[in-house]
Formats: sequence, structure tokens, C-alpha cells
Amino acid sequence: MIDRLSQIVIRGLAAGKAVEIDGLGVFYPDAVRGFRFEPRRAPQVFLAYAKEDQPAAERLSGVLESAGFSAWMDVRKLLPGQNWPRAIESAIEASDFFVACFSENSVNKRGGFQAEIRYALDCARRMPLDQIFVVPVRLNNCRVPRPIQREYQYVDLFPDWQRGLRRVLHMMRREVARRAQLAA
Repeated sequence: MIDRLSQIVIRGLAAGKAVEIDGLGVFYPDAVRGFRFEPRRAPQVFLAYAKEDQPAAERLSGVLESAGFSAWMDVRKLLPGQNWPRAIESAIEASDFFVACFSENSVNKRGGFQAEIRYALDCARRMPLDQIFVVPVRLNNCRVPRPIQREYQYVDLFPDWQRGLRRVLHMMRREVARRAQLAA
């Protein structure tokens, strides 16, 4: 397994491409040393959304990336042939935050979005009570499921997208700083 992974990294670098390993960092081609490695430093944010809300999720991803976070979206990170249920669970476990994008499209839909939320809630139950992990956001005026309403404060990204994003980013930055202070 390690030999296979190293061969993939070497081939990517030889082709002049950066090679990212989720949760670890990025290998970059370097003319002098052959490659350089930058460990993952940005807090990772898993974005859960219904397929119909992909444009809004991509917009949110762009804002998070610009703000110094690493956004994880299935359409960007899953590889062809990859066991996607296991890859998604691993990504949720490795994330610092789980942002659930609720909308009229997602609240009544069966499938992956609901499974991702259930898995994230299970992960959150294993964390310290004062740690923020699940971050529900509403993309439009939809009903947030009762189990989420009972336990989590959600943020509206409508009608004022910028105001909602400021609240989310402020909380995430504060939580990252608080965790770093606890770890020191």
C-alpha cells in the first residue's frame, strides 16, 4: 500500500502536478529538491449539501478557502472508483467542522445528505461538549429538522449572504483559536 501510494505521488510530481493527500498535506514539484511538502495547516470543513444545491455549496467553499479554511466537497475530492461512503466518513472524522447546508431541496430528500448528517451527529457526540463541530446553515427559508433545532443554533445565509457568512467565519476562527489555546 505504501509503495503504491509513493508511486502515485512520484508520478504526479514527475508530471509537474501537485499531489494532495487529504488530511496530510500537499507535495509540490520543486526544480531544485525534486519536491517540497506543505503539511495541512488549514482547518478542514466538510460541506454536506444536496446535489441540487451544489452551486451554493461551491460558492460557500470558495469563501471558506479564501478565509484560510480547507473545504471538503465530494465532487472535488472523491476519486473515480473510490469507496465513496467510506471516504466520506473518513473526511467527516478528519474535519474540524461539519457544515450542513439545509434547503428546501435537502430537508425532505433521502440519501447521502441525510446519512452524512447522521454520521456527523454521531461524531459530534464523541467530542467535548463545549466543542463546536456541527454548523447548520440555511440556504433558503426551509424547515430545519427538529433534532437539529433542539441541539444546534443554525445560521441563515439568506436574505443576507454576507452577514450569514461573517457569523460562520467569526465562530470558526474563534473556535480554532480556542482549540489551539487548549492544546498549548
